[in-house]
Amino acid sequence: MSDRGDATTVAAPTAAEAQPAATSREPGQAGPPAPVRQPGSPGSKPRQARKERAPKASGEDAARVTSGQRPAHASRSHGAGMDGRPRRQTPAAPVAIDPEDPASLRTNRQGMVRMRGKTDKGRRWHQEVDMELAVTLVKEKAAVVVNRYTIRRLFSNKDFKRYILTRDHYTCYFCGSYGDTIDHLLPRAKGGHTTPLNCVCACNLCNQSKAAMDAEEFMRSGIPEWNAAHQAELIELAMQEAQLEEG
Repeated sequence: MSDRGDATTVAAPTAAEAQPAATSREPGQAGPPAPVRQPGSPGSKPRQARKERAPKASGEDAARVTSGQRPAHASRSHGAGMDGRPRRQTPAAPVAIDPEDPASLRTNRQGMVRMRGKTDKGRRWHQEVDMELAVTLVKEKAAVVVNRYTIRRLFSNKDFKRYILTRDHYTCYFCGSYGDTIDHLLPRAKGGHTTPLNCVCACNLCNQSKAAMDAEEFMRSGIPEWNAAHQAELIELAMQEAQLEEG
């Protein structure tokens, strides 16, 4: 044998041999902790966000969706907004009313029309009249339409008399002499009303002579001509009577 010993090659331990032999575990003994994977590390999977599940539609709603109808919970009233609250309805523009046109008048629940006005002292008054009278007063220029259920008289008693006498220049409509009274062309006993179109200025004699006759009937009677011929004499007689009463 040589002085040099044969070099023995030592093989590297294998991976299986490098790992220590697994020791047997006794019951109740915990094993080594499992490795913790950090988020974002290779091999880790990102968690997916949970999807919110929509409420399942009931059988009735599903049938409506299939048929093209909106489900009951999605339906809104005609006047509701997006939030379900009722919308404020825009008021309709007021309809213009012609004060001299009675066609816009309507009766109230009692079947009457309200008429208002003022007394000679300025006090306000009101009363209920039927539709026929209200229409007549408006047509004959004695009242105007305020709204669909109300008319207003244009004159008090004193204002009306002053208006008629001024309009007719204090001249009797029948005989042409001086007049300071008011007479109805169609008497009130026959359905006439105290309106500008039905009243005229008249003298005392014609007013008393006409009584309940119509204007045409009175003019055909010849009384106005007789009254006009005797006006001067009648005035003198009236003055003499006044002097006797004072004496």
